[in-house]
Amino acid sequence: MIPFNADELTRLRDTLGEVIADGAAPGGVGVCGTADGQREVLAAGLVAPEGGDSEPTDNTLYDVASLTKVIATWPLVGRALDTGLLDLDQPVRDFLPAMSGEAPSGQATVRELITHTSGLRASTRLDAYRGAEAPLHELLCREPLEGARGRHRYINRGYILLGLALAHVHGRPLDLLAAEMWEELGLTATVFGPVGRGPTVAPTEQRILGAPRIWGAPHDDNAGLLGGVAGHAGVFSTAGDLGRYAKALLTAYRHQGTSTLGAWLRASTVPQTSIEPGLDRGLSWILAGQVAYHHGFTGTSLYLAPESGRYLAIATNAVYHGPTRQRIAPLRGLALKTISAV
Repeated sequence: MIPFNADELTRLRDTLGEVIADGAAPGGVGVCGTADGQREVLAAGLVAPEGGDSEPTDNTLYDVASLTKVIATWPLVGRALDTGLLDLDQPVRDFLPAMSGEAPSGQATVRELITHTSGLRASTRLDAYRGAEAPLHELLCREPLEGARGRHRYINRGYILLGLALAHVHGRPLDLLAAEMWEELGLTATVFGPVGRGPTVAPTEQRILGAPRIWGAPHDDNAGLLGGVAGHAGVFSTAGDLGRYAKALLTAYRHQGTSTLGAWLRASTVPQTSIEPGLDRGLSWILAGQVAYHHGFTGTSLYLAPESGRYLAIATNAVYHGPTRQRIAPLRGLALKTISAV
């Protein structure tokens, strides 16, 4: 194990403070450590002006957006593969309620969906299906492909299909499946939204001047249309829970001979397709050398370095100020550089 040293922690803490001061978000929290016990909490700013002078902690609840893909859908897919309920290289339509006729997008395999190489339409826009009589899985599967299968393109609707498939093969809703898994992993705060407003819940964006700010409801419109429960977004979590999850993954990785989760993480950190020079896509995770990571649109990130035993979780509400979300880039860049150190 390679612990975070004092200099690294100081740089991370200072950079978090700097991006918050620059308007990246009202506040934010980082939790970093190692699988063998180091745990450090970094925090800056406020939860949000709506919460008065409440400062964020590792127990502040954030909309983690696309981290849903790696803390809900990805581990549940791994479990379903292990029990034979899913197969990576079979079409997703085989794991959804029966439908007749042509279903071009339904021919995408589970592997293609989880690696963003399916060729499905990149624009999701579930609002376009309002009033449709067919069920959602059928509407999605009947859509024509937009790109070449095998080419990387980040696509949310693939994870929506995976979430629907998981619910179907288990005969139980996705949020209940995830809740049981999180309980086993000791994640006591993680939950699919919506959640109640309050000083320990970070609000996100105000879409229309004078209208209520999004607070406790998923920032992602498509997750909202699905009642907050979807395979691509909709989960709320804390930096503390993200850190506990990361530690559980790293511990399982080191005991992969007796751990289904560890074996799944090892399989998932094998490159499946190139994103750009220096970055590959594994099974769900982005791979940069020995590091696996994923971002959430709202300003969240989770980094794993399985060989060194390091993890780093970041939770912010960086969409609070709308377009200024990109101001979090220096923190994310430093996070990747720091966790990559050996």
